[in-house]
This record gives sequence, C-alpha cells and structure tokens, in this order.
Amino acid sequence: MPVVIVAVAVVVAVIFLIVVFKMIWRVAEPNEALIISGLGARSKPVNGLDSLGFKVVTGKGTMVMPGFQVARRLRLDIHNTTLEVHCVTQQGIPVQVKGVVIYKVGDDLVSIANASRRFLDQQKSMDGAIHELFTGHLRSIIGGLTVEDLILNRERLTSETRLSAADEMSKLGLVVDSLQIQEIEDATGYITNLGRPHAAAVASAARIAEAERDREATEREQEAARQNAAVIRDTEIKKAEYQGQVQQAEQQAKQEVIEKETRNAELEAERTEKLLESQIRKPADARAYERVKLAEAEREERVAHAQAAATETQLKAQREAEATRILGEAQAGAIRNKGLAEADAIKARAQALSENTEAVIAQQLAERWPEIVEAGAGVFGNVDNMVVLNGAEGIEEMLAKALTLGGAGLGLARNLLAGTAGVPSANGQKPVDGTAPSLPAADGPSGTPEA
Repeated sequence: MPVVIVAVAVVVAVIFLIVVFKMIWRVAEPNEALIISGLGARSKPVNGLDSLGFKVVTGKGTMVMPGFQVARRLRLDIHNTTLEVHCVTQQGIPVQVKGVVIYKVGDDLVSIANASRRFLDQQKSMDGAIHELFTGHLRSIIGGLTVEDLILNRERLTSETRLSAADEMSKLGLVVDSLQIQEIEDATGYITNLGRPHAAAVASAARIAEAERDREATEREQEAARQNAAVIRDTEIKKAEYQGQVQQAEQQAKQEVIEKETRNAELEAERTEKLLESQIRKPADARAYERVKLAEAEREERVAHAQAAATETQLKAQREAEATRILGEAQAGAIRNKGLAEADAIKARAQALSENTEAVIAQQLAERWPEIVEAGAGVFGNVDNMVVLNGAEGIEEMLAKALTLGGAGLGLARNLLAGTAGVPSANGQKPVDGTAPSLPAADGPSGTPEA
C-alpha cells in the first residue's frame, strides 16, 4: 500500500515537474528572438556595452519565471515592400520609379535590441516605415540625376539609395537584403524618344546586317548551286564515261560472241558440207549416174521397140492400104455395075413409058396410091365445115373429082411419077438435077367440093 502511494506521488511529482518545466521554459526558433524582460532579466555586456535592461535569446532555450518575467518573440524573417515614387529629375522631367525593398531585422544583438525597442509590439508597421524612408531617399537622389543616368546606371541609383538610408536602417535595427528598381516611366515620352535614334540605328544596322546576310546567303546559295551543278556535271560525265565503257564492253562482248558464233557456224557449215558430200551428194551422184544409165538403156530399149513398132505399123499400113485399095476397087466395080444396071432399068422404063405410058402410070399410081390419097385429103385441110348430101357415094364422088379433075391431084400424080428416076416429063425431057419435074395443071375448072 505505501508503495502505491509512493509511486503515485512520484508520478504526480513527475507530471508536476513537467508542467512546471513547460510553463517556465521557452525556446527561440531559428527565425525569431526571445525578448525577456522582468526580474533578473539581464544580458551580458556586448561589445563593451552595458546591459540592455532586457535579455535577448536566439537559437536556444531559457527559463522564464512566470509572474516575474515576460517573454515575447521578435520575427527575424524577411519583409518586402514595394516602392512607387513620383519625382523630378535634374532635367526637370517628371518620372515615376517603381521598385522593391527586401529587408529584415539584423542578426546581431544590437540590431535585435534596436528593432525590439521600436517594433516589438508594432512589427506590422515596419513596411510603412521602410516605404517612407526609401521614398524620401529616392526622391532626393533622383533629383540629382538625369534620365539617361536612371536608364543607363541603375546600379548607381540603388547603391546611393542604400548608402543614404544605411544610418536610419541601423538605428531601426534593420538591414537591406535587396533593393531593385523595376521600372522607370515618364508621361512626356522622353524615354521613348530617347530610344528612337538608337532604335533607328539598331533597325538600320539590323536591316544592313540582314541585307548583308541575305547577300552572303545568296552568294553562298549561288556558290552551292555552282558547286552542285559542277558535281552534277562531273557525275553526268563520269556516268556517261561509265556508260560508254559499259557499251563498249558490251559491243566488244557481242563482237566476240558474233565472231565465235561465226566460227562455229563456219565449222558447222564445213561439217554439214562434208556430211552432205559424204552422205547426200556422192550417193545422189551415184543414183543419178545409175538413173542416167538406166534411162539410156530404157531409151535404147524404147527406140528399139519404137522402130520395131514403126516397122510393124508400116507393114500393117501397107497391108491395110492394099486391102483398102482392093476393097475400093471392088466397091467401085459394084457401084459401076449397079449404076449400069440402074441405067439399063431406067432406059427400059423410059422405053416402056414411051411405048405404053398409061400402063406405066397406072402401075406407078397403084404403087403410090396411099401417098396420093394422103395428098388429096390435104385439100380438105382448110375446110372448117363440110356438108355431104349423098353419104358415102357423095364422099367417093367428091374424092374422085378431087383426084381426077382437080389440078392438084394430077400434079400430085405427076410429081409422084417424076420422083422415079429416069421418068421423062410431059415435054419428053429428063430432069437435070434428079428432082421431079413439075407437071402442068389440068385444063378445066378446079375440083372444089361443095360445102
């Protein structure tokens, strides 16, 4: 039981000690300084100076007695403020200068002490103080400078400003880390006009330089084009030479091939000629000689046969001619004998006609009666209608009249009689060409049938 109480007492004591320690112990951050004032708050002499009347602690911890001492923090980090100053230069030209000031509390104890005395409870008012400080210094400095100095030598402006404000900044415990003049403007256009000659000169130089560069570029392009053309020309020449060499080599190769083919063709022709000589020409000559001899033998044989056939034909013709002659002589004798016989017959007939004409005529009419009847019937060939009154007797009478009394019937009879060879005509003459002589028509009326 006592052990627990002791333990609890120890724990409570530890906690109490921790709470007390937290209450009395203060630690300064790297960007701040602890300003401790109160009972016993004294700092050691610094650089021969006596105590400041308060204690400054940076970068470490210290004990602060509650109720007896007070600890406050002073920020050591940087601050910046913008500057916008309207002023007049030495030339009387109004300008507006814009810049920025970057500052902080100094790191040494004197600067911290000075800053703590002036800005410990009013740290936000440091920007306004710095702005007013630098604005005044800039106006005074710019009033002694020209616009050309402001433009061409800004470093002089910043350095003079920092030097002129150094004493005030030291009294305030502040240091300037950076002062930059950002912009200088004028409402009169002086700066613009001031830069025009230079801009014109620069533009002229730029144009000249550009023209020079264009000329150089053109010359280089032309030179490159000439070199390119020369390279192309040399390439074309070399290509043409190479092509010429190739063509010459091809022609030489073709010529060698042609010569080789020619030699091969000549050898082949010689071989072919020899082969033709041995295999075709000599056998052909032999066969031709053989055919010539055979033809001569056949011709001699045909001549012999022809001579024999001619001799035989001649003999046969002679025999046939002799037979023909004998046959002709026999036929001529027969014809002559027949003619003599016919002449004797005609003579006998003529003599009979002269002695007994009627009998001969009757005989001839009897022999030619069918022809006479046919000729008499021809009289009625042109009659369209014929009327016979006495029947058959009428027809007989009509025909009898036509044959006996009609001139046509008598003439027909005479012609028939004259057709026989050697029959004299009515006037006792023979016909010369062997044709029947025409008989004179009978006297009296013609036997025209009654129609």
